[in-house]
Amino acid sequence: MEKSNLFLDKLKDIISSLPELPGVYQYYNSESNIIYVGKAKNLRKRVSSYFSKVHDNRKTEILVRKIADIKFIVVDSEEDALLLENNLIKKYQPRYNVLLKDDKTFPWICIKNEPFPRVFFTRNIIRDGSQYFGPYTSVPMVRTLLEVTKRLYPIRNCNLNLSSSNLGKAKYQVCLEYQIGNCKGPCELLQTEADYNEGISQIKDILKGNLTSVLSHLKDKMNNLASEYKFEEADLFKNKISILEHYKSKSTIVSSSISNVDVFSLDQDENYAYVNFLRVVDGAIIQAHTLEIKKRLEESKEYLLSLGIIEIRQKFFLNSKEIILPFSIDFQLKDVKMVVPLIGDKRKLLDLSERNVKFYKLEKNKQLSLRTPQTRVDRVMEQMQKDLRLTELPHRIECFDNSNIQGAQPVAACVVFIDGKPAKKEYRHFNVKTVEGPNDFASMEEIIFRRYQRVINENGKLPQLIIIDGGKGQLSSAILTLEKLQIRNKVAVIGIAKRLEEIIYPEDPVPMYLDKNSETLRIIQHLRNEAHRFGITFHRNRRSNEFITNELTQIPGIGEKSVELLMVKFKSVIRLRSASFSEIAEEVGNIRARKICKYLNLKIN
Repeated sequence: MEKSNLFLDKLKDIISSLPELPGVYQYYNSESNIIYVGKAKNLRKRVSSYFSKVHDNRKTEILVRKIADIKFIVVDSEEDALLLENNLIKKYQPRYNVLLKDDKTFPWICIKNEPFPRVFFTRNIIRDGSQYFGPYTSVPMVRTLLEVTKRLYPIRNCNLNLSSSNLGKAKYQVCLEYQIGNCKGPCELLQTEADYNEGISQIKDILKGNLTSVLSHLKDKMNNLASEYKFEEADLFKNKISILEHYKSKSTIVSSSISNVDVFSLDQDENYAYVNFLRVVDGAIIQAHTLEIKKRLEESKEYLLSLGIIEIRQKFFLNSKEIILPFSIDFQLKDVKMVVPLIGDKRKLLDLSERNVKFYKLEKNKQLSLRTPQTRVDRVMEQMQKDLRLTELPHRIECFDNSNIQGAQPVAACVVFIDGKPAKKEYRHFNVKTVEGPNDFASMEEIIFRRYQRVINENGKLPQLIIIDGGKGQLSSAILTLEKLQIRNKVAVIGIAKRLEEIIYPEDPVPMYLDKNSETLRIIQHLRNEAHRFGITFHRNRRSNEFITNELTQIPGIGEKSVELLMVKFKSVIRLRSASFSEIAEEVGNIRARKICKYLNLKIN
């Protein structure tokens, strides 16, 4: 059966919100079964290619017809995507994937847990205390690493038992490897265990990704061979350098030191919390899931994460004895160790989980916006109404700002936002006409009066919210004018003070502080910044011919740019005279601040 238009629209929304990052995608049929797992260097491009062309292969065409849902996991690199794809195919054995047998594993490098440890290539992990590095997707890369480490630090490749009791009996003799310089003869105590282990320690550093010394050694070898005109041998070293420079030894997907661990992370917005879960078994991620939790009250993040952990462990019948978390929670599961990692492989797994939960949230919100753009607008407006204690949704907001330099060329700006976005065609400039000198309060009265007298006369739309960029003085001036126009009770008015982002209400002596990460404060800051930009641009154009004669530009070493910065901050020279040295220095630096303070006879701290 062909997909309905509703199905296709859903898939298009999912594809449009996929990140352009490496990862693994999973196709589900209408019964919510995984039917295909694939890897991608760019998730959006790869997945969209299935739906944007006609497929010659009949099986691929059938697969695309059966896709009802798409999920994805973001990783750090294409190599990590290959490893994760391998694990998921083994776990779920999707119908349209190539069958992967469990004995087909990636290569590892093992440092054996034994006296005078051997370092060798293997595809089998044995839990005997040995250290394993990998997995690697390239066998030539593994062989190059082993060859390089062997040249740098000669180590044995025999399987003799070099215990202290055997070495004390002098039962072994050096072999050909010693004669040709590939081994230092620990079997005959020609190399101490301490010296041997020092080399093993350095090999571990190399396998962990500390390749600077190795690359330097290879480049020296290559250059020496090239200087001796041995170009074929030099080219071999060049190839090894190229492989190592593209090498990444520590995969964030798999680590042999981590076994049977569950990883949880949390992200949230105003209405939902999202808990991401990664299941790690025998060092490999085999399962990923994100749980949505509808928030009812102002639940703490600790409570939400705890709730998500309990729900997911019950849903998937988990019994792992270790859980990795982004922060501590106030409850304990019986016989379960809870870890909040700061560094290392476990921290990398947690970072991966956190990236996936963030992308899940972004994908969900983007799909929602694509389907119903008005839903996001309503949500933002409702949040602003709640945060600012308004009686109406602030669909139309107007913000005012004054600009002048020592009272010269006073101007004002009015910017308009509709549904939280700039409506630039409705921005307005004002030349202050009736005020002489630097009087911001009187200027604000004039501008508010002229603006809304015209709106009333033309039967225009009043805003639901007016924002005054300034303190209580400017806010009081605006309120007084609105009362004269008899529209005070029709419009909400607030002020915003610059320094601490204080929200000022006319009748409330105590300012309000919004959460610095809130969408409401972000929109208010955007309004304020737009008013600054719009007003200053207009002011700059007006005073361009007179700016050079400004009092401050007469100070040696103080240029037009410095004066502009000061006027944006202090509005007038009168206010500048009342500022401290540190406040001036914050805008123009200590050297210029000293010159200005000296000229204006201000105290220098």
